[in-house]
Amino acid sequence: MNRIDLQGLTEIRLKEAQVLFEHGCFEGAYYLVGYVIECALKSCIAKQIKEHDFPDLKLVKDSYTHDLDKLLSISGLRNELEKEVKTNPRFNIDWAIIKNWSEESRYRTSIDENTVRDLFDAVAVNNGGVLAWLKSRW
Repeated sequence: MNRIDLQGLTEIRLKEAQVLFEHGCFEGAYYLVGYVIECALKSCIAKQIKEHDFPDLKLVKDSYTHDLDKLLSISGLRNELEKEVKTNPRFNIDWAIIKNWSEESRYRTSIDENTVRDLFDAVAVNNGGVLAWLKSRW
């Protein structure tokens, strides 16, 4: 899977999450919206690998995670994100919502509509959301 594949997967998962949300499948929608950010971060990581370069083994191994905080660090965007959080109150709120997502959410059997809506808004609605910020860096 390459950077372009991850970008496409980001868009596909966002559309799938929207369909699930519209049909009241909040648990699945919540999981997929978080996965959108995971894919976007992995695309940012993939951008670091230059064509024909042999990737660093630690970078590769560390990238095989669902932990958004770890992926943020690996992507090299932590400092930029921290600056954005300090200067943009809306982004700060959005990131606070997003960073609480975990792959373990796929095992949750009760996620309410407002929780999913908040995550959707943080990812893709509020002034473009965190996804737009990541897209400008992938």
